[in-house]
Amino acid sequence: MNAPTPSALRVLVVDDDPDLCCLLSDYLSANGFVVRTVGDGAAMREALARELPDAIVMDLMLPGEDGLSLTRSIKAQWDMPVLMLSARGEEMDRVIGLEVGADDYLPKPFGPRELLARLRAVLRRAHAPSPVVAERPLAAPMGAPAGALRPAFGPYQLDTAGHRLLRDGHEVALTSAEYALLAAFVSHPGRVLSRDVLVDMLKGYDRDPFDRSVDSRVTRLRRKIEADPAAPQFIRTVRGEGYLFNPQGDLV
Repeated sequence: MNAPTPSALRVLVVDDDPDLCCLLSDYLSANGFVVRTVGDGAAMREALARELPDAIVMDLMLPGEDGLSLTRSIKAQWDMPVLMLSARGEEMDRVIGLEVGADDYLPKPFGPRELLARLRAVLRRAHAPSPVVAERPLAAPMGAPAGALRPAFGPYQLDTAGHRLLRDGHEVALTSAEYALLAAFVSHPGRVLSRDVLVDMLKGYDRDPFDRSVDSRVTRLRRKIEADPAAPQFIRTVRGEGYLFNPQGDLV
């Protein structure tokens, strides 16, 4: 087995199948990862309290709290990649998994090479630099210093110099990925942006035609900026086309 390098990425595997955990631990360790395995949600939370991994490989069906609930909890606290596994391969299970924040979904049985490729892909996306898109900015507030662009929408201002979102002068906590997505929307007000366009804007490489991480990122962003995430005013879904950013926030 190859010894991990000092900069090796850490992966937490959450699965109640000890044979699968052993297989994944051996295979991922041989490919340079530092791997820890646990069998349920309680053990996962203990592991996260000790050390945060770079990514989590999570089984959907777990004893006690299931993978969907655990993923939702993880994404509420950290912008950490989650690759979900499940013996249930129905489309609805995949959709639900992605909607609660999973970055990818792999049905069982699977080959270890495919899992490795998908894991590396979600890690590349997570560690990609977050671009600041500057096309069609909204007006900066009057009196703002030159270069200090702060486009406004609703009660918010986007501080492009500091990569921050402000509400009534107070910072709203966003991850770098959430900020990049919001910057893309703010720079294209009133324009429908398809998932493909957003993926190209935010990542620019290794685009997977089935990539749904944009949807989970939109869901998390809506929870932070919308009064009612179930009826969003700023980031609207245009069925079959993508998303539209409406800076006025008025429902029509």
